[in-house]
Amino acid sequence: MGMLEASAMQAKATNGDGGDSRITSWAPATGERLGDVRVATKEEVLATVARARRAQAAWGILPVAERCTRLLRLRDAIVERAEEIVDVVSRECGKPREDALSELTIAVDLLTYYCKRAPDVLAEHDLPLHLFKHKRSTVSYHARGVVALLTPWNFPFVIPMGDVSAALVAGNAVVVKPSEVAPLSMAKAKEIFDATGLPEDLLCVVQGRAETGQALIESGIQKLVFTGGVETGRKVAAACGANLVPCVMELGGKAPLVACADADVERTARAVVFGAFFNAGQACISVERVYAHHAIHDALVARVRELTSELRMGDPTAGTVDVSAIALPKQIDVAERLVKDALDKGAELVIGGRRREGPGQFYEPTVLAKCDHGMAVMKEEIFGPVVPIMKVSTEDEAVRLANDSHLGLSAYVFTKDRAKGRRLAERIVAGSVVVNDVIVNYGVAEAPFGGTKQSGFGKVHGDDALRDMCDQKHVLSTRVPELGGEPLWFPYSANSYKWQMRLVKALYSGAGIVKRLGKLL
Repeated sequence: MGMLEASAMQAKATNGDGGDSRITSWAPATGERLGDVRVATKEEVLATVARARRAQAAWGILPVAERCTRLLRLRDAIVERAEEIVDVVSRECGKPREDALSELTIAVDLLTYYCKRAPDVLAEHDLPLHLFKHKRSTVSYHARGVVALLTPWNFPFVIPMGDVSAALVAGNAVVVKPSEVAPLSMAKAKEIFDATGLPEDLLCVVQGRAETGQALIESGIQKLVFTGGVETGRKVAAACGANLVPCVMELGGKAPLVACADADVERTARAVVFGAFFNAGQACISVERVYAHHAIHDALVARVRELTSELRMGDPTAGTVDVSAIALPKQIDVAERLVKDALDKGAELVIGGRRREGPGQFYEPTVLAKCDHGMAVMKEEIFGPVVPIMKVSTEDEAVRLANDSHLGLSAYVFTKDRAKGRRLAERIVAGSVVVNDVIVNYGVAEAPFGGTKQSGFGKVHGDDALRDMCDQKHVLSTRVPELGGEPLWFPYSANSYKWQMRLVKALYSGAGIVKRLGKLL
């Protein structure tokens, strides 16, 4: 199998039509067949990238402000057709309409933010020099060319559209390969984009499986952003390395929540329930483990149980629900395995723990207590509606256990002492730490989002991610008229070596003139 064999296996499980030329999207909440998309061949992927490159050539030379003005038409079109997008995302992922709307809201806000900030963020600027004072140094930003996105099934609209926005604002064209588990959401986004009057080939969508992703990486793209699991991410990063394609890897998470002795039990319990069961736990920033100080542990577990028992789970098209269906059937198998392992090793089943019978793919919101790090549920990514809770003696113990993971994407700290919350946040190894809230960090447009350790590398969102959609160009010129040669040019001589040595010692030795010159250098 190809580099994305895990993805290909998922497609086989969800395809159901026995063919390779089309992919079927099924509603995980009902089993309803929602529609088909055609798989792009390798030749079609190459042709698509070529068209995108031609479109980018004209788009990239426009002033940044002009690009931003035009892209606001896309924002307006998304808002105008919001109900259509919500309907597709909700059905395709089996998630509540509120969750689908939150995807759209974050995507629209990111596009608005980039359009507002890009003229300043991407403006050419002087770079002051501490040594070569006679030179002028400038840095400018230039579109890379064609940016490719390999995107996941859990948030099939907001994840690709956030990166689409950054890439287009920066002057690139974009080619997206959506997950084969949720292909229709991005197809709807492409339909809306094409109706705005923007050049159609600036945003292209190629549908497919592992082979399509491989072809895209090998097509001559200038950057790739991948969002997905760790093991698939290794293969994607290796393929990018082989083709010298710069890449961003946004991989898995195992977010800890540290509940301090002084935490507000009600707020913390509500945060645990929302953070663990939002999108049925199918989020890389889900609360996947809780370390509760013994002083509040019992009260917290009891309240979490009460709140979990009130959650509504079912088909979002049939009425108001809180908890999503499971988009990928194998994630139910993962949840069952991890819960069984925990119970076999002494954990307590507080609530849930079962696959729901009947139509649709559902697993009950599940809370486990009396957990420890000898259980796989505290170490492996769950990506489902299961939250294990462990009692700890001290906050230092909680931080140590929070850091005892190969993943480091997000983390959460709950305490009434804000200063302590910030101190604990500084000690937790993660790309972002949120104090007294959950999940919200992904929606902060100004902030970089990405992980440490095996949660990946590179960032999305924020000003730096926008700049990283560009190649930086440094231009160095002389402020004064050039006369003859330069002191460092040929020919070398014994005297040139001596004066260079004296200069090095004068500038950088502790006994040299640097101390006396101070800020003048």
